[in-house]
Amino acid sequence: MANEETRPRVGGMHWPYAVQRLGRQISAFVRRDIRSNEFAQIIICGVWGGIIGAIVAAMRGTVLLLHRLDFAISGHQLLSTGIGVDRIRILIVPALGGLLLGGVAVLTRRFRATDIVDPVEANALYGGRMSLWDSLRLAGATMVSNASGASLGMEAGYTQLGSGIFSTVGDYFRMRRADMRVFVTAGAAAAIAAAFNAPLAGTFYGYELILGSYAPAALAPVALAAVCGALVQRGLGDTQPLFAIPGTTPLELRSYAIFAVMGIASALIAILSMMAVTWVERGMRHVRLVDWARPCIGGVLLSAVAFSFPQVLGSGHGGIQFHFDNHWTLEALVVLLAAKIFASAVSVGSGFRGGLFSSSLFLGCIFGAVCAQLAAHFDPAFLSQRPAFLLVGMGAVAAGIIGSPFTMVFLVLEATGDFPVTIGVLMSVIMSATIVRLTFGYSFATWRFHVRGLGLKGAHDIGWIADMTVARLMRSDPKLAATDMVLRALREKYPPGSVARVFAVAPDGHYAGWLDMAEVHDPQIDEVVDQGVVADLVRQPEIYLLPSENVRTALARFEEAQTESLPVLSARADPRVIGYMTEAYAMRRYMQELERRRSAELGEQNLFSLGKPPPG
Repeated sequence: MANEETRPRVGGMHWPYAVQRLGRQISAFVRRDIRSNEFAQIIICGVWGGIIGAIVAAMRGTVLLLHRLDFAISGHQLLSTGIGVDRIRILIVPALGGLLLGGVAVLTRRFRATDIVDPVEANALYGGRMSLWDSLRLAGATMVSNASGASLGMEAGYTQLGSGIFSTVGDYFRMRRADMRVFVTAGAAAAIAAAFNAPLAGTFYGYELILGSYAPAALAPVALAAVCGALVQRGLGDTQPLFAIPGTTPLELRSYAIFAVMGIASALIAILSMMAVTWVERGMRHVRLVDWARPCIGGVLLSAVAFSFPQVLGSGHGGIQFHFDNHWTLEALVVLLAAKIFASAVSVGSGFRGGLFSSSLFLGCIFGAVCAQLAAHFDPAFLSQRPAFLLVGMGAVAAGIIGSPFTMVFLVLEATGDFPVTIGVLMSVIMSATIVRLTFGYSFATWRFHVRGLGLKGAHDIGWIADMTVARLMRSDPKLAATDMVLRALREKYPPGSVARVFAVAPDGHYAGWLDMAEVHDPQIDEVVDQGVVADLVRQPEIYLLPSENVRTALARFEEAQTESLPVLSARADPRVIGYMTEAYAMRRYMQELERRRSAELGEQNLFSLGKPPPG
């Protein structure tokens, strides 16, 4: 074996080390090139979008297999059709699944006690940075929950894993904050496109819910990821849409008026569904259950409902197609609607993992069937338009709960290709989404943030505001004066025009207020400058800034105090002056950052990064 002296050398180094160094240099070059190359980023999104499509197909296939094993489903039926499901297992599987989920949660919290950051929160607060391990953990918990029959969809697991993978890829290439947010959006879009075989719906899901805007710079990477995700999923054998409707549905003008009214009622159902989750959570806390037992108790409650209405189990994909193909009585539909709302609320509120995307579509489908039955009671001719009623109900209820109206419109359009029905869905979606926004003010995702105490109303990037702290913006050379200093001495220390404001400190070093030096040099107080002290002229000792506060809080404090500068204190418990900040500088930096963010969203940053002058 060759020793260190006999190994061949390259440029004075042993060849293994030379190869490693060359590899690191190539890797650094590739990362740097891709970070500034928008076209390369688009290609990466397309490639990884296809990979996400394959992962989604594998996850869905695994859950379907587990459904057949867990509930002894006969034939090729889906769980939410309620056909061929073993009734005894309905009473057992949800509780056992909840017990497993609770036990796993206890174990994982011992090693990682932090909350899982979802794509919306990551884009809003953390510049698109997500933990891949946390994403895998949530995806696994979602699969366990869905395999146990929880009345939830797999979309939360799909989007979490898709966004987590894209965030990891973006972090590897050291993407800018704006590009990282686009990557996270592309991962979620690819997942939804593959889950529903609907690339347009996946794309707009990313824009509306994950990114929070229709940014031109995000168009190509997000859309390409969604298209590639859907195409790979189709290539793996599943070419069918979420629901199949043969032909087109004839509509009358009066039907559109009914659809608008359905939008109003859908908003009420959406708000009720979101509030019901909070009511269940409060009930669980009220009975003082330990955290690990809550999913098990939720599984027992779910079984009690599912024993009579097995269609509440699972995401609802099979149930949607079932109700397109079968007609139930009005009474049965109303009871099933209430049962599904309760089952979904219990599933989320007790700790099962999953989303309400598919569940809200099934709720809307049932609600549409109820409306069709009611309309047919007055005029049987409406029965021929029943598929349109179901589609309108699906879009309106889901838009109210999920908060992504165009996603629902395009989902119906891609599934049916029926433009008259899509117009009806659009009308109902507008009514539902607008009423929910103006009255309730939250989608399901933002409502969950509100319950947790996070003031997020969407995925708009506000994390940079938290990063722009007073500590970063303040000046560290404040002009100080002791409260017992004689005014004449203060005049001599700071002659006219040398400084505009001085901060007073007590003998113990604590902040005591500020002085306007124009007032100190006012000739009208010449007679008292030998007797007066600094403490006689101090103002607003209760208004100040702290280093950890952000620029928006600072600007609000300036507005409250009606002053041009404020001191920065070390802490409330130890109020020593460590600096000061002016309103003009804070506003200028704030507006500069806003303009930079706007340029990044419009895709203008690469123009300057490439060294090219702006047009004109």
